[in-house]
Amino acid sequence: MLYLDHAATTPVRPEVLQAMLPYLTERFGNPSSHHTVGEAAAAALDDARRRVAAALGFRANDIVFTSGGTEADNLAVKGLAIGAALRRGAPAHVITTAIEHEAVLASCDYLERVHGFAVTRLRVDETGSVDPDDLAAAIRPDTALASIGYANNEIGTVQDASALSAVTAAAGIPLHFDAVQAAGWLQLAVIGADALSLAGHKIGAPQGIGALAVRSRLPLEPVLHGGGQERDRRSGTENLAGAVGFAVALELAEAERVEASARLTSLSQAFIARVLDRVPVARLTGHPTRRLPGTASFTFAGTSGESVLLELERRGFVTSSGSACAAGSDEPSHVLLACGVDPEVAQTSVRFTFGHGQRADLTPIADAVAASVAAVRSGA
Repeated sequence: MLYLDHAATTPVRPEVLQAMLPYLTERFGNPSSHHTVGEAAAAALDDARRRVAAALGFRANDIVFTSGGTEADNLAVKGLAIGAALRRGAPAHVITTAIEHEAVLASCDYLERVHGFAVTRLRVDETGSVDPDDLAAAIRPDTALASIGYANNEIGTVQDASALSAVTAAAGIPLHFDAVQAAGWLQLAVIGADALSLAGHKIGAPQGIGALAVRSRLPLEPVLHGGGQERDRRSGTENLAGAVGFAVALELAEAERVEASARLTSLSQAFIARVLDRVPVARLTGHPTRRLPGTASFTFAGTSGESVLLELERRGFVTSSGSACAAGSDEPSHVLLACGVDPEVAQTSVRFTFGHGQRADLTPIADAVAASVAAVRSGA
């Protein structure tokens, strides 16, 4: 089987596993314990925090280790919005977009439903792009936060981060980028974000570890309460081995980023062109050029996306229909609907996502896609 679903999760890199192993065996201390074993664990955690901060262009005190991207998004959206509301003494206003990950959308729904926040969900165009002018027009005197995905997890569209951050900086409001899919592909250190969410399992670390980088000057209300770990911003005993592995994975991904992005852009462009040439009903979703290097997503009108996936797997290729967080849902993708795709066509979506290690020509995969779609359309 050839695995083509790296946007859902990546294999753990050997270097990451090797770095983690001591903290899963003899160096097992709790970083909060006040003895030599705990102090050694705390030193390792501090080192991981410094390394993550350096890769992201933040300070070490800005890094909050989480259980993954979903928790990081929840902490960013709820924590920053509620923190701002507490400071002003009243519910506030949050801006997001219609194509965000469920972790961001559900957090905004929660703020609206439980805390009385106002939420503006910006429209996107047919490519999934946010117009910076729309963001500027949505800002109000009580706007506490804008939360936007740097790169979309389903269609791969990359937002104009510099233009968006210029808008929020001019208005003096915090900007959170969900950078879970962007890590390892796009530059993160100079995009002007006040907060960034990341997930380890997208870059070669294990599932169950992530981070929120958030400027320490911003008020952040914890989502998890308890012993006050992570400088009182995320209680709970830290995943020490995970944090060490996350730091190594992020450093490796950043070191490879420029070369891997260029290589995968070339490979995926050729793959996209061949699929569109060989499959008349295929339509590329997302922006045609401003997209993640390793992501190619299509609709195949007149087919069943699930049937195409099964036919591809029968031929030895494992991929997905979109976000793994929407697995089991038979509803059309909210991302594609927001881009103006017809609901019936949206249900034919298939997403191909490639990893940093992909070096072989993708022509055989494109030909398998054509054969699979043809087999589904013929009822074979």
